[in-house]
Amino acid sequence: MLAALLDLVLPVRCGGCGVPGTPWCRECARALNDPPAQVHVRVDPGVPVWALGAYSGARRNAVVAAKERGRRDLAPPLGLAVAVAVARLRRWGELPAGPLIVVPAPTRARAARARGGDPVTRMARCAASHDPSLHVHPMLVTGARVRDSVGLSASQRQDNLAGRISIRADSLPRSLPLLVIDDIVTTGATTREAVRVLRKAGFRTSGILVIARA
Repeated sequence: MLAALLDLVLPVRCGGCGVPGTPWCRECARALNDPPAQVHVRVDPGVPVWALGAYSGARRNAVVAAKERGRRDLAPPLGLAVAVAVARLRRWGELPAGPLIVVPAPTRARAARARGGDPVTRMARCAASHDPSLHVHPMLVTGARVRDSVGLSASQRQDNLAGRISIRADSLPRSLPLLVIDDIVTTGATTREAVRVLRKAGFRTSGILVIARA
């Protein structure tokens, strides 16, 4: 009854297409079920980058709603899409079987506070709830001087992040494979710096998986 009353006051709408009555409709669920495809980005991170599709339609709307509009209820469908994508990549031999460290791409602390937490980390933890072999460790941290990357060119994004991502993972075993996940990849500058820092710390990064490629 409480849910019904809240729905009257604040009607629930699909985060992908806006249809009323559900946070995530079947049509948008099908859009997120596209198989992961390897993509090429301008700033090569040195490992494979897989995306579930283009930054458009339901994928774009979901990323924007989760990141900019506080739609925490979108973490479960996005996390399920990540878990399914990991299972497919394993079946194809692109990712190893067994335990896999999942590392959310770093976000600025100020942005995370404004959003009530990090939506990528929430998505990763929802993915792990479907696959117990996934172990989420938000070990990457951005420095205070990192600017918002909106509007920056590929070279400006690289300069913005160079030397400004750090790691906190002293107790984690370096022998386990690792997967970086993010909601969107644009130039690849963030993922390249993340992979560089992880490699320097002794981790073996198997690839990067994102919801959408811009």
